[in-house]
Amino acid sequence: MLTKEDIAKRIAKEVKDGYYVNLGIGIPTLVANFVRNDISVEFQSENGVLGMGPFPFEGEEDADIINAGKQTITTLPGASFFDSAFSFGMIRSKKVDLTILGAMEVSENGDIANWKIPGKMVKGMGGAMDLVASAENIIVAMMHVNRAGESKLLKKCSLPLTGVGCVKKIVTELAVIEVTPKGFKLLERAPGVSIEDIQKATEGTLIIEGTIPEMILN
Repeated sequence: MLTKEDIAKRIAKEVKDGYYVNLGIGIPTLVANFVRNDISVEFQSENGVLGMGPFPFEGEEDADIINAGKQTITTLPGASFFDSAFSFGMIRSKKVDLTILGAMEVSENGDIANWKIPGKMVKGMGGAMDLVASAENIIVAMMHVNRAGESKLLKKCSLPLTGVGCVKKIVTELAVIEVTPKGFKLLERAPGVSIEDIQKATEGTLIIEGTIPEMILN
C-alpha cells in the first residue's frame, strides 16, 4: 500500500504546465513537493497565497507564512499575498484549473463529504464548499478505508455532503480511480496490490475493464 507521500507523488503527475492549483488540507499539501521541475505551476491556498513552494526544511520555517492548514510553507519568486475575499474571488470566478482535496467519504456518483463527522468537534467547513462548487476538475487524495477497515468509497455518502457529483478522480493507498456515470472505474493499482484487494475495500460499484496496470510513481 502507498504512503501519504506516495499518494501525493501520483497526484503530482496530474498537474500540467501552466495550471493554477488549489491544495486542500492534509495529503494535498504534499503535492507541491513532487511536481516536476520542468513545468510552471502556481499553487494557491485559500487563506490568501498564490505561488506556494514545497514545505521548508527544518530550521528554515517562517511562522508568518502558512497555508490554509496552518502549516509553514515556502513561496516561489513572484508569489503574492492577499485577503480571503480576493482569494475566494479567484476560486468562485473559476480561475483555478485543478483542486486537490482530502475526503472522509466519496460516493460512486462523485459526491464528496469532507468537513463534518456528527458528534465530533470540527473547526468548520472552511472553503471546501466554494471549491467544489466552482472547480471543474477535482481530484481527491484519501485513504481507501477508515481505521476500522471500512470502505470510504461508497454507494452513497453517510456524512453531510460538501458537494454533489463533483469529484473526477480519486487516488488512495490502493488505487487510482475515475468517477464515471456508471460508478468507480479502476485505472491503476498500487504496486503489489491485487484487484481483489481493491474490490474488497470498495463498497461502491467498481468497474474493471481490461488489464489494470500498476502505478508508476517516479
